[in-house]
Amino acid sequence: MIITRIISAVGNNSSIYPLMARDLCIEAPSKILIARKENLKESKELANDATREKTIDEYATSACWLGGIPLTESIFGAYMKKKGYNPIVNLKLYKEENNLKNSSKEIYQGLEYNIKKFGKNATKEVQDAVADLIKIRDNRAVYESLLTKKFIAATVIPTAFMGFVLPKLNFALTKKIREKRAQQTQNQNTLNSIQKNSTSFTSFDKKVFAEFTNNKKSQNLNFTGNITSTIANLRTVDKMAISDGGLTIGRVSTSRNKEEGYMNAFRMIGSMILNFVTPVYIAKGLDKLANKLFKVNVNLDPLILENEEFIEAIKNNKIELPKSNSEKDLLEFLDSKPKSLFAQFAQKAGEVSYLECDVRDPRKYVDIKSLTKFKNEFENFIKSAQNSKNIEKFAKKAKYIKCGNILANVGISSFLLAGVLPVLTYKFVKLTTGSYSDPGLKK
Repeated sequence: MIITRIISAVGNNSSIYPLMARDLCIEAPSKILIARKENLKESKELANDATREKTIDEYATSACWLGGIPLTESIFGAYMKKKGYNPIVNLKLYKEENNLKNSSKEIYQGLEYNIKKFGKNATKEVQDAVADLIKIRDNRAVYESLLTKKFIAATVIPTAFMGFVLPKLNFALTKKIREKRAQQTQNQNTLNSIQKNSTSFTSFDKKVFAEFTNNKKSQNLNFTGNITSTIANLRTVDKMAISDGGLTIGRVSTSRNKEEGYMNAFRMIGSMILNFVTPVYIAKGLDKLANKLFKVNVNLDPLILENEEFIEAIKNNKIELPKSNSEKDLLEFLDSKPKSLFAQFAQKAGEVSYLECDVRDPRKYVDIKSLTKFKNEFENFIKSAQNSKNIEKFAKKAKYIKCGNILANVGISSFLLAGVLPVLTYKFVKLTTGSYSDPGLKK
């Protein structure tokens, strides 16, 4: 059960868990090793500098990228609640007004509709949720402004640090270490010269040595760059994916030379595609292949496929489902039967949200198109299982295949990100610069 939960989380391409698995456990260590290996072709000194920079860059960026957005949103959300606005109210509920103006179609969810419908429920938890809706209905412009600021803060602050501040700090550290290394070499050469030519200091020697010592003491690490100004002038339009886009802009613009800029652009664009686009298509391809090869529907989450209550209900033909895929039937079913297996699994899949009193949360918007797709997958699996000779074996087989597909997806994506992309990046560097070393480390 625990292993299945982990695999289920890693297989959810709409969450950060696959990114965490690939980024922290596989991609970062592999990129660091490849950077060291390629730079060793030039010199050990370059390899040491590249290893240090890559280690700081990968893990500091990952920490900010994966944790910065949720943390900033949480802080801003607390600020909004202090102002009396609950940030979980979905702005899509406003669409009711447009639909009423432009269509004769009956509406079954929306801001005003939910206030009237759920306002009849006397439960305190429901009344509190309705009060949140009323507050936002009466102060729409203020709420939209707060949500916009929350979104900008959650993307701009992490992006500013990852794309603009961190590279400058990293480069400054390399510069300082190289200066210190050069000073140590110069110091050693000076001492060797002194020991070779005289057993005691002349007045000139003492003056040179004193100047060198004072020079060394007076040098302090000085990081440049106005962080506040950078953050204030950055604008992004999407959360993690666009934060990655902002990161690309930052890395290219802070590159130490144009060759490093080309390398960063090549690497970051490839990383964006392999992180956000490729895994979705790999998952779809693997699931379709499994359906063809094994005649098993594996589009459901493995946690559903191993649920004993679900399997028993299929065996006894006791699965309750909405009458049709219409908005009315789907929402009426969710509201009237929150304890049904379909409603429970829909909640776990993020298709619907319930309050603790088992009433659908009126502040959340139900995406009917997505819910319909989930219902169809649910029905297809039930029919396939009922047509099999042994429902338990069929479900177990489906679970194993689905888990295998998830792990294969993670493996393929990780190989592309951690193995193929870094190697291609250094081949690109070799092609454009004639050297395998990181262009930014050129003296």
